[in-house]
Amino acid sequence: MTLHTVNKSPFDRNSLESCLRLARPGHSVLLFEDGIYGALKGTRFEQLVTEAVKSNSIYVLLPDLEARGMRADKVIDGIKTVDYAGFVNLAAENTRVQAWL
Repeated sequence: MTLHTVNKSPFDRNSLESCLRLARPGHSVLLFEDGIYGALKGTRFEQLVTEAVKSNSIYVLLPDLEARGMRADKVIDGIKTVDYAGFVNLAAENTRVQAWL
């Protein structure tokens, strides 16, 4: 399987939208650095991400979320939080990592 990583804000680039459009069912998506903004409730991306959670495992890096003043309760339902060890595990569990820049 593939782990897709998105580290750019969806408000600055269309990396998240492209990723979610092209990720196959069963693939995993990790939002980190400024990509965490795509995981937040109440944005224009919430519906897109909520749909994606139905066929993909979506994760957000908790330390990056917290570093930007956000809490896990602001994350869209269905998105799982991971720490750095979880990030490493996701990369190791998948046969490929696709970075969306």
